Amino acid sequence: MSRRRTPARLLGLTAAAALTLPLAAAPAQAELHREMQFWLDDYGVTDAWETTEGEGVTIAVIDTGIDGDHPTLESAVVGGTDFSGGGSSSGTPVEQAATEHGTLVASLAAGRGTDPDQGAVSEDLFDEMDDEEWDDWFESFEADLEDAYGDEWEDEIDQDALDEFYETREFPLDDEELAEPDEDEDDEDETDPRGAGVIGVAPGADILSASLVLEDPNPYGPGTEEQIAEAVTWAVDQGADIINMSIGSGVQDWPESWDEAFLHAEEQDVLVVAAAGNRAAGHFSVGAPATIPGVLTVAGVDEGRSISEDSSSQGIAVDLAAASEPLVGAMPDGGYARWEGTSGAAPIVSGAAALVMAAHPDLSAREVKHRLVSTADSEGSSGVDPEYGHGVLNAAEAVSGSVPEFSPDDYPTLEDWIRVHRRADDDGADAHEDIPEEAGVEAGPEGEPRDMPQAAEVRGAQDWAGPVALGIGGLLVVLMLTGGVVHLISRRSRRGEDASETG
Repeated sequence: MSRRRTPARLLGLTAAAALTLPLAAAPAQAELHREMQFWLDDYGVTDAWETTEGEGVTIAVIDTGIDGDHPTLESAVVGGTDFSGGGSSSGTPVEQAATEHGTLVASLAAGRGTDPDQGAVSEDLFDEMDDEEWDDWFESFEADLEDAYGDEWEDEIDQDALDEFYETREFPLDDEELAEPDEDEDDEDETDPRGAGVIGVAPGADILSASLVLEDPNPYGPGTEEQIAEAVTWAVDQGADIINMSIGSGVQDWPESWDEAFLHAEEQDVLVVAAAGNRAAGHFSVGAPATIPGVLTVAGVDEGRSISEDSSSQGIAVDLAAASEPLVGAMPDGGYARWEGTSGAAPIVSGAAALVMAAHPDLSAREVKHRLVSTADSEGSSGVDPEYGHGVLNAAEAVSGSVPEFSPDDYPTLEDWIRVHRRADDDGADAHEDIPEEAGVEAGPEGEPRDMPQAAEVRGAQDWAGPVALGIGGLLVVLMLTGGVVHLISRRSRRGEDASETG
């Protein structure tokens, strides 16, 4: 009887979607899912909950759609719509590649948690699995145990009970823990009042879902450029306080059509949080929309706070780092999955921003950003590190700690950027049309080109390589899911079906 799992191959699409490995949903698993969320304690989230859980704050998730019927997201999704032309008017997942992505993201931002028994897999389902399906399911179960208890998990688990479970396919425990009892452990009931399962950083916040298809061409109609602009504008008009964008591109510049939408968010005091991107997707430098001035850009770290080698791009746009591996999140149709990527780091920070907004309702979006970055735990080089930004998220300090005095000059705005850069573009485009008389410049004879100014010295490669690369990259602006990207989808254990491969 083999217990070895063969990783699923990634499909080659225009984007590499989140690394997801479906998890079992048996009763004991719900507690394991909660234990796997190390960032709740490590980043001071549980301490921040003593002040607020984000009540009254709305987070718009612009992504592939959200399954609001998932147990951990029931009552969380308060509105939604579709911009792809292929989804529903409620913003549920669009039937395209990586449809699980938006649900995973939303669960980390504002999941409610679940009752330990809610969404449990019926033991009858185990009997319906063939031997190969059972082996795959059981391997996923053991991997969950390792994630929860560490490398020495076999010393913490009742092996006789585990072997009995494998041989009989009958879960050997009812309300007891799978782990061997600790005689010194206090018998006091330490049940989390928020239940079990996946819980978001801001479980009191509301969610809006804007569903997209991040492929060009979009088989349903509008391209990504148009979808993004419309989704951002809609989210602002629907009353979002925070917009989470776990999506990105491979280029630093962005379509001019986005200026109006993101400027609308800025003018209405809406905080936009974006994932930095993933190196495994070929994004070694942060790409738009994370490069847009005013956006809070989030990089990814592992449990030991080391920058993720696969899941975090770098650049001067990085503001903050948060967990990007290993993650656990909610899947459509009631399942759960392990995944990784800055797509998961972004909603963790969006949730923290919601906690700050709820605790300090008078702060502007830029002041909320200031509290988040100025209270971060210092990591990386001094100053603003190109990988960590200002450091790793500390939600408790952001909510309740003291911060340096806020200076608007420290936080550039898109409005200023547009005034400088778009105006320069426009002036350049019109410069050839008329030459003012007072300029003292005479045009050359009709039909004869004027001499071009000569450079004082030969330009180096670094002077032109960047603009050329951006120009070429601009022709290839195809937004893709940056979220969790590395080893995708094994087997959807909850139904015993083969997992769908995503790319």
